[in-house]
Amino acid sequence: MNIYTIIILVALLAEYVLGLIADYLNIRTLGEPLPAEFESVYGSDAYKKSQSYTHTRTIFGIITSTFGLIAIIAFWFLHGFNWLDRILRSWGFGEIWTGLFYIGLLLLARSILFLPFSIYSTFVIEEKFGFNKTTSKTFVTDLIKGFLLAIALGGPLLAGILAFFAYAGSMAWLYCWIVAAVFTLVVQFVAPAWIMPLFNKFTPLEDGDLKRSILSYAESVKFSLQNVFVMDGSKRSSKSNAFFSGFGKNKRIALFDTLVQKHTVAELVAVLAHEIGHYKKKHIIQGLVTSILHMGILFFLLSIFLKEAELFHAFFMEHTSIYTGLIFFGMLYTPIEFVLSIVLHVISRKHEYEADRWAAETTGQPQSMIDALKKLSVDNLSHLTPHRLYVFLNYSHPPVLQRIRAIQSIR
Repeated sequence: MNIYTIIILVALLAEYVLGLIADYLNIRTLGEPLPAEFESVYGSDAYKKSQSYTHTRTIFGIITSTFGLIAIIAFWFLHGFNWLDRILRSWGFGEIWTGLFYIGLLLLARSILFLPFSIYSTFVIEEKFGFNKTTSKTFVTDLIKGFLLAIALGGPLLAGILAFFAYAGSMAWLYCWIVAAVFTLVVQFVAPAWIMPLFNKFTPLEDGDLKRSILSYAESVKFSLQNVFVMDGSKRSSKSNAFFSGFGKNKRIALFDTLVQKHTVAELVAVLAHEIGHYKKKHIIQGLVTSILHMGILFFLLSIFLKEAELFHAFFMEHTSIYTGLIFFGMLYTPIEFVLSIVLHVISRKHEYEADRWAAETTGQPQSMIDALKKLSVDNLSHLTPHRLYVFLNYSHPPVLQRIRAIQSIR
């Protein structure tokens, strides 16, 4: 057992144990009384249902993560990585094709392994709490579309990365960074118009009071907005949401149809103002720049560790290769990725507060934003009093109660 084995194993176990502790502490908060701010919108039965939902999802998450940890460690120490490599090498393909098959088969195996968990989550848990609207046909169709999309987009990108590291010498990491950055920008640009419609139907918001109010608000904050789309979120779930995607002429604000059905015009304008706030505060650009910089660091470190024979020995490999090196480095990078995710969550929560403040101040109706948040929390059975450690590790958005109190404090 070399140093890389110890680092990766300790990192996997430490992240798992810390997650368990956070889950346990979060479950313990479920006995807390209903916050006064929600007494007007949450009945006692609905509040108990939200706590039951959090408890059920937490236990299910623990079971899923435990299974995943056992599966990866078992495959690792049963020499599974080397076993698969030996089989694929016997096929006689070159480094690039062997790498594509190797990584593709591992991802496919993982998807199949976790498919029962996905089915149970959708058709048992979400069904039990009244959220699921996904039919078996939609579920299967989504899987097929996702698989084909991964091949069409991920395959060429992965092949390019493997080829650069195989033939481009010491500057391979830089070429990979440039290609991956361009790929990310292109996908961001085309996703709203070409990729997202593969999974959902986007219908321009029809003329009426809501559209006039939204366009009037957008004009007041000098936000170029040709149209707002309503997405058929009810096709899969009764939960509500809204989001902003893309940039330039392809930028798109989408409201779930479930959101439009359950909220007033003022509340919907506030929700949309929040999304525009992310754009105006340059949160989207900041996130994109951070992601691209992260890629550069990742590829540079990868170029170093691909030369470390001991990393391959840690996984009992008979041969070194770029494609297995990608996977092993990904596992070695786990501690850094974990810390980085926490930092990004902190930044994201800060951005949410800023977007809330923008919405409250520019609409001049902070109460509409508060009412929208309250309704969303009830409709989605949000946990109102999560533990601080759980929030710190997992939440990209602040707890709804903290968001409401922050809006109330605006003068």
